[in-house]
Amino acid sequence: MVPLSLEDTRRLAASLRQEIGRVIVGQDAVVTEVLTTVLAGGHCLLRGVPGLAKTLLVRTLAGAVDLQFSRIQFTPDLMPSDIIGAEVLDEDRATGQRHVRFLPGPVFANILLADEINRTPPRTQAALLEAMQEGQVTVGGHRHPLPSPLFVLATQNPIEQEGTYPLPEAQLDRFMTNVVMTYPTADEEQRMLLQTTSGAGEAVRPVADGEVLLRAQALVRDIVTATNIAEGVTRLVRATRPLAGGEAPPFVHDWVRWGAGPRAGQALILLAKARAALDGRPAVSLDDVRAMALPALRHRVLLNFQAEADEVQVDDLLVRLIDAVLPR
Repeated sequence: MVPLSLEDTRRLAASLRQEIGRVIVGQDAVVTEVLTTVLAGGHCLLRGVPGLAKTLLVRTLAGAVDLQFSRIQFTPDLMPSDIIGAEVLDEDRATGQRHVRFLPGPVFANILLADEINRTPPRTQAALLEAMQEGQVTVGGHRHPLPSPLFVLATQNPIEQEGTYPLPEAQLDRFMTNVVMTYPTADEEQRMLLQTTSGAGEAVRPVADGEVLLRAQALVRDIVTATNIAEGVTRLVRATRPLAGGEAPPFVHDWVRWGAGPRAGQALILLAKARAALDGRPAVSLDDVRAMALPALRHRVLLNFQAEADEVQVDDLLVRLIDAVLPR
């Protein structure tokens, strides 16, 4: 596949931002992080309190690309077959012969919105693991490939914990980014109130299709990563591990139970490449690494009880670590 040019990729990103901006007020950093994840070919976990337009953002992104969209509302009684599909027995009334037919589930889409993913039991959450990592599902011993490209964008409410099932670390690691949505500014909230309580809103039009996105992803792989950038990413990821032979600062040993694995470094470099491509630059800079370090690492670093006692948040620790390992 012929990669998209840098200029075309930059224009594609600008068009997607413009279409999303027709519906989503503000949240510029969140939109950039989501688009960067899509161009890097990864999956995204969106975290935020209710009412911040997490679901609307994913729906709007789906409307801006000409791809098959599917939504799953996760509930405590959701079964794996409700996600990946199931085999059903068909009978030919004329001949009386029976045969097994696979009925695809909603995961057979290009953009999958997994709404409130932490509201379903681990067994059902695990049904997404193979789909997210391998691009296929296995039912009855038969493998069924999923459409390409595939983007899983999951939403999670971080404050309402009753009746929820925390995502296991193995599944969290499959998400390339953990994007946090915060409250809008006063001006943004006023614009949102006026926009959503008046007449019909702006219509979103598709500005890309699957082939264009795949070509953009191919370009991201071609973005140059210098040796010093790779060394910086390696130092940063290894510095999150308290048992890595003294490479972590003292405060990491004090507050971190488990650090990020090698997949975090892979994700961070790809995200830095995608961010450079969004700006039309042919090479990664350390600013790209710093900008994407939080969404790439915050769900891959586990704090211990001492951090909880000291009221230390993972973002605070990572900001301090980034400043120590990758100073400006």
